[in-house]
Amino acid sequence: MDSETPRIPIDGLRRAFELALQHIAASAGETVALERDYFWSVPGDELYDVLNEPRTITIGQLSESWQHLEDLLAEPDRVVGHHLVWLADVLRAIGQDATR
Repeated sequence: MDSETPRIPIDGLRRAFELALQHIAASAGETVALERDYFWSVPGDELYDVLNEPRTITIGQLSESWQHLEDLLAEPDRVVGHHLVWLADVLRAIGQDATR
């Protein structure tokens, strides 16, 4: 599985994110109700090791991921890279609910 890793331009990512949010807002309105709270989570060091089956599966919680994001909104100077992981948790749930 040798391939060059993708390089994602931040501006393109920002535009794609905005378009996806506009699509969801057009059908859901100003808030999104998630159907579930708990989800399976694979730790980061195993998530991209596709040659080996994950040894560890943990449980994540969307309300907890969202709380981290609300904390960020309240204190933007406390941002850390892991906020993107919490954002991804929430976005995945929204995207998967939207396809049902």
